[in-house]
Formats: sequence, structure tokens, C-alpha cells
Amino acid sequence: MPEILNLKSYPPVFRQQYIGIQQNSGLDDTTKQIQEVVNDDAIPVLDFQCLDLGKLQEACEDWGLFRLVNHGIPLTLMSQLRDHSRNLFSLTFESKQELFTNPMSYFWGTTALTPTGAALSIGPQNINWVEGLNIPLSQLSLFQKESETLGSFRVLLEEYGGHLERLATTMFEAMAKNLHLDPELSKTYMSESTGFVRVYRYPQCPMENEAWGIKVHTDSSVLSILNQDQVGGLQVLKDDDWLQVEPIPDTLVFNLGDMMQINNVPNEYFKSVNQAISDDKYKSVKHRVKVNKEKERFSICYFVFPAEGSVIQSSKYRPFTYSDFQAQVQQDVKTLGFKVGLERFKVAG
Repeated sequence: MPEILNLKSYPPVFRQQYIGIQQNSGLDDTTKQIQEVVNDDAIPVLDFQCLDLGKLQEACEDWGLFRLVNHGIPLTLMSQLRDHSRNLFSLTFESKQELFTNPMSYFWGTTALTPTGAALSIGPQNINWVEGLNIPLSQLSLFQKESETLGSFRVLLEEYGGHLERLATTMFEAMAKNLHLDPELSKTYMSESTGFVRVYRYPQCPMENEAWGIKVHTDSSVLSILNQDQVGGLQVLKDDDWLQVEPIPDTLVFNLGDMMQINNVPNEYFKSVNQAISDDKYKSVKHRVKVNKEKERFSICYFVFPAEGSVIQSSKYRPFTYSDFQAQVQQDVKTLGFKVGLERFKVAG
């Protein structure tokens, strides 16, 4: 079993599990084998500099995700941000708890957070092998200025966040054009002020075939933009098969969230056009993250949501705000242990 050089940086529960498995040399970690399809050659690739609206529509309808190349984010910026993230996560668990406070929050064992960034309470059986930083981009000015480490991290995040907002806005406008959405109505459907970044670390885990970095889920966002390192582990569900999304340097992975699946097509729109545009035309893709027993994995993801208070309307779902949706998700996680999502808001019939 490979050595972990920085075990003190792990949350205590992870340390205990790792040490316990080391001591039990008879454990057979080949049980509960996780079946997957590793060939991902078919995942759509879009070029940001010469965007093909037809290919974009096919990717959104058939996959719910795609790769984006020629996105314009400097390679040096992406590299520096990953290096800073690794350095921050290498701090001891106790140091991270003390340092990563308002507006940044530190979480581990779950990705289900309250609006303030605090992790929802979870039971031992629901622990994910992950830790992370939650960073609201609109509040970067509140970062601790006395900390040199966080100061340089903030500068990188500000520049990176600007690029992500540019990409998200442009890609959403292209999707809205494909869906024939009213430009004025769609402005509230994705608000840059709601954007935040999560930096994830998936610690090296000896239970490769039993534990998950993040279990199966859909994102609650409009759009999510993933920048992953070269370790890999992201898997997406396509036609009842799990596909491994292999890392490709200088490539971002876009995936659609629950708020994009609804499409925000008002009822009045259906009455004013001959062409029927149905809700759920675009899919919020199911995905999960597998752990690695040899290496730890890092990823940086951007999420963006509808404007606060804006009412989401569609023919298949009852009207609700994102705050309503978020509150329902948190209630389900607390009571059921998992997210139910859009099914909670579907109109019967």
C-alpha cells in the first residue's frame, strides 16, 4: 500500500480509516468492484473561438456536458491556481479549519452546504472522500488581507473568476439562442453575482473500490465549469453506462445543472410560437467522482445560478425560486441522506 506523506492534512476520520486499513493487511480491496466504461472518445468537444451552435445543441440534448477548447484562460494562471490549491490543502486539518473562514469556507466529507457555506451534518455511512474550499466570487474583497498566502490566492481567483464569468455568459447566451429564449427574460436566469468557485481535493484513498470522492448526483446550478488535474476520476452517466472523463490538458469540462434542464420557458411563450419547445430538452447530467488509491486528485469548479428572487417558470414544474429549490434539497439531504432535486417540483400528471 502506498505511503501518505502528509496524513496530518487529512480530516481525522480519513486518517483513522487509512491507518485502520494499513493495519489490516488481510483486507481484500477488490470486493464491490465498480463497473465502468473507460472509453470517452465520443464526449463532444467544442471550440470557443469558432462555436458551432448545432454541435452545442446536440451536446446539451444528448449529453448534458461537453469539453471546451480554445477558451482563452492562460495556462500559467490555471497552473498557478492549482499549485496554490495544493499548498493550501497540504496544511494540517486544524490549520485549515482556522484559516479558511469568511467569506471562504472549508468543508469535508460532503459537498452539501448551507447558503453560508457550512457543511450539512452527515452520518458516517454518507461520508464522501473529499475536502474543499467554497469561495463566493462576489465576496473576494472580504478575504483576510493580513494573510500573504490567502492574498496571493485571492489575486489568482479574481483573474480566474473573470474568465469563468466570460465563458459562462457567452455559452449560456448561445444555449438561450438555441432554445429561442427571450434575451430579456434570460438575463435573470443566470446571474454573475451568484457565481462561486469550489476547489476540491480528493485524498489518496486505499478503499478505491468501496469509497467515493463524490457519490452520484446532478449539479443544482445553471452551468458548471470544471478544471481538473491529470489524475482523473470524473465519471458521467450516458445511456445507462458510466464513462470515464479522462483529463485533457488545457481543456475545460462544461456540464449542465438542474436550473438549465428546466429551460425557463414561460407558459406565455408556448402560446406565441408554432414550434414546440419542451421543458427538459436539455439534461442535467448525472456524474460521480471515483477515488484513487495511488494519488490524490485536485479540481476547480465554477457554479452559477439564477438571480436571487427570480421565479423559474415552466410547463412541467410548478413555479419556484432557486432559494426554494436549495431549501428543499437541504431538507432532503438532512432527512433522506440524498438530494431528490427537480422531481420535488414536477407538476403531477
